[in-house]
Amino acid sequence: MAPENFTRVTEFILTGVSSCPELQIPLFLVFLVLYVLTMAGNLGIITLTSVDSRLQTPIYFFLQHLALINLGNSTVIAPKMLINFLVKKKTTSFYECATQLGGFLFFIVSEVIMLALMAYDRYVAMCNPLLYMVVVSRRLCLLLVSLTYLYGFSTAFVVSSCVFSVSYCSSNIINHFYCDNVPLLALSCSDTYLPETVVFISAATNVVGSLIIVLVSYFKIILSILKIRSSEGRKKAFSTCASHMMAVTIFYGTLLFMYVQPRNNHSLDTDKMASVFYTLVIPMLNPLIYSLRNKDVKTAPQRFMTNLCYSFKTV
Repeated sequence: MAPENFTRVTEFILTGVSSCPELQIPLFLVFLVLYVLTMAGNLGIITLTSVDSRLQTPIYFFLQHLALINLGNSTVIAPKMLINFLVKKKTTSFYECATQLGGFLFFIVSEVIMLALMAYDRYVAMCNPLLYMVVVSRRLCLLLVSLTYLYGFSTAFVVSSCVFSVSYCSSNIINHFYCDNVPLLALSCSDTYLPETVVFISAATNVVGSLIIVLVSYFKIILSILKIRSSEGRKKAFSTCASHMMAVTIFYGTLLFMYVQPRNNHSLDTDKMASVFYTLVIPMLNPLIYSLRNKDVKTAPQRFMTNLCYSFKTV
């Protein structure tokens, strides 16, 4: 059988969140607000945890890096998404698409690992409070965060290389608002068994592995809370734990729904809606869920402004 002549794809067209022309401006405004709130919230957390002396414990160190990851994840996706709401030709070059996928994978894998580290940190703080600063030392925190970023980069490089190692021929319309694994592989005109397998194994290993750490940590935290004699103490601890678990449940639930399933069960339109949660909504909510209910963080802006005013007065 004679080989067919295919035209190699040099650019992709993103369909976006919706193809309805009447919705482009309203959606632009909605997602612009989401992105601005995400930027403000996460930059605020990064700033406060950098300058406030009371926010120098391990949990705030991890929270600072979670905010950095959330900021990066949203920035990889949102600017291009917002531009596409305003233009008719929603194109992205081959290499721009590959870069966006690599950046997205780096941040999303790093976030998965960071959430597991934060859950373990809370387990040590609540179940072994006397040994907390010994077990979760500054040196260990730096090592764990460095390994998280290194692992995120390695995973992003391997997975994105596999996805873009296949041939993309005549069809170049990605049914998504950013370059993602599943809709990209759906366009391939060559065998996708290897990249699909790599994507599935990577997603399943990262999500399920980190989820086990989170669940075990929170299970032990809940057991520890139940041992508290004071009903007020239990209520306060459960309230904090419930907030964290809500964020974790939404994040991991969305990822499991998106990736840990066979390709033929995927609905790309449904996946687009789910993607909005972990690319834009969850990064916006994380500063609220993880910190703004905390007294130290609530009072940190006031302390920052007081110190700033004092500094100006002494000049």
